[in-house]
Amino acid sequence: MLGVCYYPEHWPCERWAEDARRMRELGLTYVRIGEFAWSRIEPEPGRFTWAWLDEAIETLGQAGLRVVLGTPTATPPKWLVDRHPDILAVDKEGRVRGFGSRRHYSFSSRVYREEARRIVTLLAQRYGQNPHVAGWQTDNEYGCHDTTRSYGPEDLRAFREWLQARYKDIDALNEAWGNVFWSMEYRSFEEIGLPNQTVTEANPAHWLEFYRFSSEQVASFNRMQVEILRAHSPGRFVVHNFMGYTPDFDHFKLAQDLDIAGWDSYPLGFTDMDVLPCTEEEKIRYARTGHPDMAAFHHDLYRGVKPRWWVMEQQPGPVNWAHHNPSPAPGMVRLWTWEALAHGAEVVSYFRWRQFPKAQEQFHAGLNRPDFEPDVGFFEAKQVAEELQNLGSLPPSGPAPVALVFDYEADWVFSIQPQGKEFVYRDLVWRFYQALRRLGLDVDFVSPGADLSPYRMVVVPSLPIVREAALRALQAFTGPLILGPRSGSKTESLGIPPSLPPGPLQELLPLKVVRVESLPPGLWESLEWGGKTWAVGVWREWVESRLVPEARFADGKGALYRDGNCLYLAFWPELEFLQACLAQQARAAGLSPQTLPEGLRLRRRGPWVFAFNYSPEPCLVPAPEGARFLLGGREVAPYNLSVFKG
Repeated sequence: MLGVCYYPEHWPCERWAEDARRMRELGLTYVRIGEFAWSRIEPEPGRFTWAWLDEAIETLGQAGLRVVLGTPTATPPKWLVDRHPDILAVDKEGRVRGFGSRRHYSFSSRVYREEARRIVTLLAQRYGQNPHVAGWQTDNEYGCHDTTRSYGPEDLRAFREWLQARYKDIDALNEAWGNVFWSMEYRSFEEIGLPNQTVTEANPAHWLEFYRFSSEQVASFNRMQVEILRAHSPGRFVVHNFMGYTPDFDHFKLAQDLDIAGWDSYPLGFTDMDVLPCTEEEKIRYARTGHPDMAAFHHDLYRGVKPRWWVMEQQPGPVNWAHHNPSPAPGMVRLWTWEALAHGAEVVSYFRWRQFPKAQEQFHAGLNRPDFEPDVGFFEAKQVAEELQNLGSLPPSGPAPVALVFDYEADWVFSIQPQGKEFVYRDLVWRFYQALRRLGLDVDFVSPGADLSPYRMVVVPSLPIVREAALRALQAFTGPLILGPRSGSKTESLGIPPSLPPGPLQELLPLKVVRVESLPPGLWESLEWGGKTWAVGVWREWVESRLVPEARFADGKGALYRDGNCLYLAFWPELEFLQACLAQQARAAGLSPQTLPEGLRLRRRGPWVFAFNYSPEPCLVPAPEGARFLLGGREVAPYNLSVFKG
């Protein structure tokens, strides 16, 4: 189904009924409202103006729309900030983050948690049983604008309490962190500060615990809201709209409290802003389409976070916040919508119904222009709605053949101790994902320790801290298992394992990493594999093992090791190598990888195969003879798609 984001408080109430009628005529089912409306709901402390929201919900519901009501906690009003300035977050440099935009609060503020509890409770009590309210969205885009971690007095207080609950005894903390180094030992938890603003780098264990603490603060803040909504609004779903790659908190853990994971899809802005890294050539080539793996990566990630998932905000035209904001190529809004559905989205909701001609987002397009006339995205959404009606129900999605083990904590570990500037967890995962997609393979993201039995092949770009559940899941898997560099390289307290890396993974692979090198840009090594020479940059490891390496560096040292079904890469793999290596492993798993034309991507949903052409040239779909096309044909026009049954 399709939906839209709407802000009735932005428009005269005389427009609401007309807007609602046109939404239904367009083929929309859901409408999200209210997530930034605190100052209109409560313009002064304790004075509430519910009438406008009552009328808006009734108007939309009477038109046949299902309302998703947002809790307005992402934008505390000015009067609340003036009364309680301690609710404001503090950045890493110690500067208070002021009022005037959004997300201006600390998750650790006791006052703000109580104020958030109060406003969410009042909303839930008033609208929790409303027949037009189908579900709730908590807050808005947790972590956006670098707002997960705060460094103020309230954060310090909460961090100390968290550490005391975790370690119980200060001597245990000193031992775990190695605080004998540089005379960093503490006598009590009250002596511990935040890890920012030290003369040189703070203890990496200190940083990692602060990152864990900050992640749990987001989850507990969200859980507080969810519990209120479930108590007063039973039978309604609860969703949150996550952002493009925002690794500062663990989405898997937070989503345990949700019914649905939503995310906000802006392929052009994300490509331009390197949400996932793109070359300058790719940015130009895909400036009007988005990189062909950009949206898909996030679709697969958030489907892994929660099996039920939505696109809460779909880019409908140019945005306002990227370095550059081109208009989507004709057909791309339709293509992005279908791609989300192909990856299993229940709903795709466009942001937003109408472009607002004021304030920060006045250049952000909507389905309609500010003069109330339809914009380009309106007609492409209409086409999707008609196609959905003609095709009927989409088949259910099953597990993909390939699992990618994704670990938010790994991102924290490598950002704290990269050892080489270019060693970025996001970039490594992105390489593995692109290689699999270029081979026409579908991918599921799974958390460490998840059941791997439904899969034919498993890739682990890197898993530095290997806990018992993850180790047992990897041991139980019998198909090709590919482990990337620095896997098993750290203890829970961010030390080197006593037995050396890969630590616990030595139960899978009899090898030891005895030295590591980070390589600056321009310094390349090479390795021999598969009858070819491959370039190696960024990272390499020195390995001792009784195993005979399947690939060697030019100096003769081992680069790639296999034991049974397990393959270990002792280096940072370039994309071309990964594509060749993963194709070999996929064939060993009984899969049929294929090298797709540039810009063409496939996704399967049950017996249906979707082909998406991000290229400015037509592409031929690798469909079998006799395939029946449900949309399009064997040749896919630029910025178009085909759907067929094999």
